[in-house]
Formats: sequence, C-alpha cells, structure tokens
Amino acid sequence: MSFQHKLLQQMTSIGQSLERLSPNPPRSHNFSNATAFLWHGDSLTFTDIKQVWAIPLTLLKGISSQKQTLLDNTKRFSEGYPANNALLWGARGMGKSSLVKAVHAELQNNTAGAKKSGTAKAGFPCPKLVEIHREDIESLPACLSILKKSADRFILYCDDLSFDDADTSYKSLKAVLEGGLEGKPENVLFYATSNRRHLMPRDMIENERSTAIHPSESVEEKVSLSDRFGLWIGFHNCSQQDYLDMVQGYARYFGLDTENIGADAIEWAATRGARSGRVGWQFIQDKAGKQKKRLPL
Repeated sequence: MSFQHKLLQQMTSIGQSLERLSPNPPRSHNFSNATAFLWHGDSLTFTDIKQVWAIPLTLLKGISSQKQTLLDNTKRFSEGYPANNALLWGARGMGKSSLVKAVHAELQNNTAGAKKSGTAKAGFPCPKLVEIHREDIESLPACLSILKKSADRFILYCDDLSFDDADTSYKSLKAVLEGGLEGKPENVLFYATSNRRHLMPRDMIENERSTAIHPSESVEEKVSLSDRFGLWIGFHNCSQQDYLDMVQGYARYFGLDTENIGADAIEWAATRGARSGRVGWQFIQDKAGKQKKRLPL
C-alpha cells in the first residue's frame, strides 16, 4: 500500500471521527400543531405544549400599568409594527411570569374569537410562545435560526433569567438581542423575567468595580446587557389592599365561599412573612382544597 493511500485512509478516518463529534444541525419544526413550545438546547429541538397554564389577565391585580405596557407592546408586535424586547424585573411572586403567559393567552383567545365570529383581519399571525430555560441560553442562535424561517411570529420567553460570577453566557445573549450582522429576526421578540434589574448579582458588579484594571469598563460590560431590552417593567411589593384584592378576585372567579376570607388571607400572609400574588394564589389553592372545589385553569 502506497504512502499516499495510507495518508488518504487516515485523513478519511479523522474526518469521519470529527463528523461524529460535531453537533447535529438544528432541525425544522412544524409550529402549526400548538400555540406554545419548549426549546431543548441539548437536542436543538422543540416540544409542543398543548395547554399553557395561564391565569386570566383580568385576575392579575395590583399591576395595572405593567399589564397595559406589556399588552400594548405585544399587540404592536402581533400586528407587524415595531416592538421592544422586554425585561420584567423586581419583587418575587408579583406576577412577572404570570403576566407574560396571560398576555399571550389573551391575544390567542382574541384571535380565536375573531376567527369564530368571522371578524378576523388578514395580516400577521398571532405570536406563539416559546420557552427557553436559563441553562439553554447558549443555544439561542440555533433556536433563532429555526424560528426565523417560519411564517409565524414568536415570543421567546426565559423565566428567572440571571447570571452568576464566571458565567459568560450573558455575552451570547447580548449579541442575540442586538442581532449581530444579520439583525434580530423580525418575527421574534424576547421577553425575560428576573428578580435583578441588571441580571447580575450586586456583589459581582461591585467586585468588578474594585478589582478590574479599568473598573468602569468592566461594570459597563455587565450592566449593558439590561440595556439591550427596550422595555424595563418593574414589579414592586404589594400593599395589603392589593393583596386582598387579588385574593377576593380569585375567590369570586372560582366561586369560593368568601366568608372571613379577608381575615384568613391576612393570617396566611403573616405565616409566610410576605404579601404577593404568589402567596395569594397559594392561599386560594388551600381554600379551594378545604372547600372541595377544583380550580379549572
């Protein structure tokens, strides 16, 4: 066997090994079977979500301005007009994640109702919801490469987004939000929720300020991630009256017995050491269970 033939065999073997090691290219997906999907970064695939757990928009109390801001932004996007990526940040349990899902459900229901009544207008499709987990952020470019080929419009949603020390995946997100040379796909909007306004822990930012050679530049690189979101929607701790409005709204909607419900709800919040929409919902679940009522959501 000649030297050239042996060399060709070795090169072929190396090439085959590299092909086996390389990740599979992302596959296309049929988005007509559902209105919501879950992205899997390891396999670069989507899973259809047949039913999204969403609280009706009217039941979200104490966040009226936040509701209107996100709803208006999403409506503009669904109608083909310019809209901003949104960061919903602030107090725990005050409806950040619930609002994203409720706005999506509201638009889907409105579209379905218009089609049923024959009043639907031709134009852009109602956005579909795609959830991406925090640990899959680095696979965002692959996800977008599939979504941008679709005729549908998408809200790409990441819940509880934040970054810790030594985590550099935020750099990938920065590039994606700006779109790079290709530009952000026109049919994709990015919504994220976080307890942190700048998506970074304060001590991480302060550490950069104190140890970096050019502290202002290091800090700017990290806080500039939030600047990529055109909308900052803040959520704050609720008052006792807002908390009671939430509880009473849930109780009326689900037909629960409301006798002494205010006093019971206050006692429940005291045992949890907090008042929020999440605490109110947990109280309603407890109340419904005791009254042998189902919560059809």
